[in-house]
Amino acid sequence: MDDRQFGDWIRLLENRVGLFIPPERKSFLISGIRSRMREIGCHDYREYYNYLSGDCLQAQEWSLLVDLLTVHETCFFRHESSMRLVAEDLLPAAFGRGQSFRAWSVGCATGEEAYSLAMLADDYCAARAGQYYFGVTGTDISLPSLHQAREGVYLERRLKDIPEAFRDRYCCTLEGQHFRVTEGLRKRVCFSQLNLRDLEKAPFAGLDLIYCQNLLIYYDRERRLQIVNQLAEFLCPGGVLVLGPGEILNWQHPNMEKVCYRDTLAYRCTREAHPVRDERI
Repeated sequence: MDDRQFGDWIRLLENRVGLFIPPERKSFLISGIRSRMREIGCHDYREYYNYLSGDCLQAQEWSLLVDLLTVHETCFFRHESSMRLVAEDLLPAAFGRGQSFRAWSVGCATGEEAYSLAMLADDYCAARAGQYYFGVTGTDISLPSLHQAREGVYLERRLKDIPEAFRDRYCCTLEGQHFRVTEGLRKRVCFSQLNLRDLEKAPFAGLDLIYCQNLLIYYDRERRLQIVNQLAEFLCPGGVLVLGPGEILNWQHPNMEKVCYRDTLAYRCTREAHPVRDERI
């Protein structure tokens, strides 16, 4: 692949799926493209490029290629301080506003992050009297990752990442050194495909938490700012956007303030709640 072809590919990836591939990752890009070309029996970069850039939307092929170009390494309760913020601050605040908690795991990969948030929410509700509701939605561009997330089956060694108190409650041992997230918790978590280029189409509003870590690294600074500006609009007043430490610097938004919490990058929505109209008037 010469420099001109590489330039064409990085522009196509940015325009179609928003991925930013810097020049130093050229070999990584080539490896992923070659892998897909072998799978479909294509022997020429230009032929594969034309196939993906044609008028006919190749949604499945795009999904499989992006799956190779993004890292899906994740684990349960990744980044302990951010999870602690959710448990100690965000859940009490959300249920203080009402009886529900709605969270969105952006770039959820194989689902560990979304299930971790669900465990925290379920544990909070179970420890308190009253009727509470919570729901967690995980979105990702990778169809193979979403399939695994819906199954909720993971290698047994991943149990070490889950707090001991949660293992018996939310995990069922399977044969072959695997375990599965319990059905009751899986019912509280849904997974859906979403390309961050299409954020305006996301069916969300009034969220208490948007958890978006280790995802912005795939985009240049301009696109990162666009993404976080869009995500902020999905929050309810008092809702919080949690990002990966260092993923974005000096971000300012008229309706967001930085949350002071150790080793965590988070912003709270300061927009005032709209008054509820009384239909009896």
